[in-house]
Amino acid sequence: MLKSRRWPGKGDRRVLALTVPIILSNATVPLLGAVDTAVVGHLDSPHYIGAVAIGALIFSYVFWSFGFLRMATTGLAAQAAGRRDASEVRAVFARGALIAIVAGLLVMVLQWPIVELAMRLIAPSADVEAAARDYFHVRIWASPATLMQYCMLGWLLAMRDSRAVFIFQVVLNSLNVFLDILFVQGFGWDVRGVAGATVIADYSGVVLGWFLMQPHLARLGGRWRDVALFDRDRILRLMKVNGDIFVRTLALTSAFALFTTFSARFGEVTLAANAVLQNFLMFGSFALDGFAHAAETLVGQAYGAERRKQFLWAVRKTTIWAVISACTMALVFAVLGVPIIDGLTSITEVREAAYQYLPWAVLLPVTGVLGFQFDGVFLGAMQTRHWRNMMLCSVALFAVFAWGAVALQSNHALWAAFNLFFLLRGLTLVGLFPTIIPRDAAGFGKG
Repeated sequence: MLKSRRWPGKGDRRVLALTVPIILSNATVPLLGAVDTAVVGHLDSPHYIGAVAIGALIFSYVFWSFGFLRMATTGLAAQAAGRRDASEVRAVFARGALIAIVAGLLVMVLQWPIVELAMRLIAPSADVEAAARDYFHVRIWASPATLMQYCMLGWLLAMRDSRAVFIFQVVLNSLNVFLDILFVQGFGWDVRGVAGATVIADYSGVVLGWFLMQPHLARLGGRWRDVALFDRDRILRLMKVNGDIFVRTLALTSAFALFTTFSARFGEVTLAANAVLQNFLMFGSFALDGFAHAAETLVGQAYGAERRKQFLWAVRKTTIWAVISACTMALVFAVLGVPIIDGLTSITEVREAAYQYLPWAVLLPVTGVLGFQFDGVFLGAMQTRHWRNMMLCSVALFAVFAWGAVALQSNHALWAAFNLFFLLRGLTLVGLFPTIIPRDAAGFGKG
């Protein structure tokens, strides 16, 4: 008589133990975005919503151009941990932190050309542009802290410390939400209050992140002064990986920039409605990123330890749970979409426009799940060349379809193109997945 298997099994529970705290912590990020939208969405004009959306877009574009600080740190540190190379685990963080500080200062120095170029490309209305500039010139001062947080989160993920990631995100974003409400609703600082809250929270996050790293540093042993910070071979590898991630991330943020830019061509109300609906994408993406982060960590450690069977197990388990999560989120968005929109804005014309395009936002978790999941797989394996190229292809096709949507003056067509972009991003990586499966002949044969 066959023995019945318990579900979820031991492997499922292992994945969920790593993933659930990350999902809960990631959920605070879109919650923060929703609060940003809500606090200005209840002011007296829709141009405030558009200004925050454009300001946030600029910083997403600039900061996530340095997204390799999070991604490469996780992949490289996880592989070093799999090899039990404690000195290199420290070194991966140190190299990333040095880049974060230099890059953050450079962004602050270049703030004038950044904002001028952005406004020329997006071309918002005069009211939206003025408010977006106010937001930008306050938030720019958080640059070094924001980039340093990427390194810290990436390193903690590599240590498989989902509890620390949870604490970090919840404390940081709770502080940001509190200051948002205080500065905007309490002090009347409109979009400058939203930006100022982010600056204070980001610098506070660096202090908290360093504190959360200490138990792992103590367990690893060693001293910072003994770290081979400028090891030639490892720096060359880091530069190659970072270059691929930089190009890929620039392409991804360009897709979001195109979406917002083309939304602005349809007027303030449509821009505001699309900005409201993008909060659904943020909720969906940060939840799915939890499974992608789990895949990144587990795959990275499998590569470092040279365990092919463990690699395949990590991909299978995390992908199954990611698909379940995506379908669940789509159902939740379908049922609660209208109340969520009402909570984000009280402006009647923006609400009505958002209701019209809501079905497209409901689809995003389903069309996007494979893209998020296989991002994590390719990153954990540090197979960044294919990953970069498939993103470039997907963005190029999206740009063509999005331009067609503008020519047709159809926001429905723009949302359809956006969903197609996410679908292509996943399917192209799935098609290339067999090429990155490690072979026994390469030393990956251990179960």
